[in-house]
Amino acid sequence: MLKSASKLVVFGLLLWFTHAQASTAISSARVWPALEYTRLTLESANPIHYELFSIRNPDRLVIDLKDVEINDPLNELVGKIRSDDPYIKSVRVARFKPGITRLVFDLKSQVKPQLFNLLPVAKYNHRLVLDIYPAIPLDPMMALLQEKPATHTLESISTTVNQLPQESESNKYKMAGAQTISPPSITQKKSASRRRPEMSARTLIIAIDAGHGGEDSGAKGYNDTYEKNVTLAIARKLKELMDETPDMRGVLIRDGDYFISLNGRVQKARQVRADLFISIHADAFIKPHARGSSVFALSERGATSASARWLAKKENEADLIGGVNLAVKDPYLARTLLDLSQTATINDSMKLAKHVLGEMGNINTLHGSSVQQAGFAVLKSPDIPSILIETAFISNPSEELRLNDKDYQEKMARAILSGIKGYFAKNPALSKPLSVQKKLTST
Repeated sequence: MLKSASKLVVFGLLLWFTHAQASTAISSARVWPALEYTRLTLESANPIHYELFSIRNPDRLVIDLKDVEINDPLNELVGKIRSDDPYIKSVRVARFKPGITRLVFDLKSQVKPQLFNLLPVAKYNHRLVLDIYPAIPLDPMMALLQEKPATHTLESISTTVNQLPQESESNKYKMAGAQTISPPSITQKKSASRRRPEMSARTLIIAIDAGHGGEDSGAKGYNDTYEKNVTLAIARKLKELMDETPDMRGVLIRDGDYFISLNGRVQKARQVRADLFISIHADAFIKPHARGSSVFALSERGATSASARWLAKKENEADLIGGVNLAVKDPYLARTLLDLSQTATINDSMKLAKHVLGEMGNINTLHGSSVQQAGFAVLKSPDIPSILIETAFISNPSEELRLNDKDYQEKMARAILSGIKGYFAKNPALSKPLSVQKKLTST
């Protein structure tokens, strides 16, 4: 009898051990709120099996996680949902039944969720990603028309790179456990033809793309400066300068610490009818002595140098790191790639890049004396002259210090703006629909 009891104890311990080994532990839980969408990420050593469904009256999302243990990182998720999150009111974590951990999200409105797994890449292990979009998508054109022109000065904005400029209490958002972020200025649409330049008195719209964001932090400096923070600080300065310039408006593709896919950036610039697309970055290299500023345009035939090819490959990996839902098919991307046979936009991009590179040479050493070209995915708009600017090497300790300096940020923004003005002086912009112009000039 004793022997049988011992066998049962051993068998029970084996079952417990097997279950413990099979369970998945959440190593990190992150929340990235923004007006466009809120992203929640659960990271673990193993892929997570899940089931998602929604409940109405009141609106809730329910996620059942299979063989996921309830540990501290998962419990801490509850406190990371802030009261000013645009879509999530609160979240509850509990054991639903043996082998099933349930997350219940109380919502502020009807939403359109996407839930998907990401494979390990770069510094991340397996990730389960929940993207919560509004049920009725935000209207990008309306957001631009309702945006008030800037009335504050550059000096009134904090430029500390590792803590982004603060917005008013009524419209700021914070990533729980990280830095303050603010709701994005959502962008809009662009006229197509550029074959017959015509001078017209109208508002120029410049799309300003702060590289990286959210899960994709970009390059990291020796003193732990993140590229995504540098690019947003400079982008905000550039927008403010543009908004203070007569007949010019800057629109931020990303105005907070959240992820936008490369194609999504292109699409938003087209939705805002942008005249130009300026993508801002801070380069990095494996050796710290590399330094200088660079400007890149798209190439149809391959990179103009080995370094340009390497950089394009690295920047194009942003979607893998940031986390794109590959299950969502985007016909827009296919159309964009098909339209790349048009070379007029690339020629205009080269002209713009030369003007900007010349101005940047007045404030910093140039990494190369000429504009480089490569297959950057973020520059693949068929009808908007687009350039990618490497403001400096964040991997160079001395240049990292400059990138953190508010005076250098302002000088860089002014140099970019001067280059844009030089481009338009020789390449007048096309007219736009009168209705759009009237609305822009009246706001």
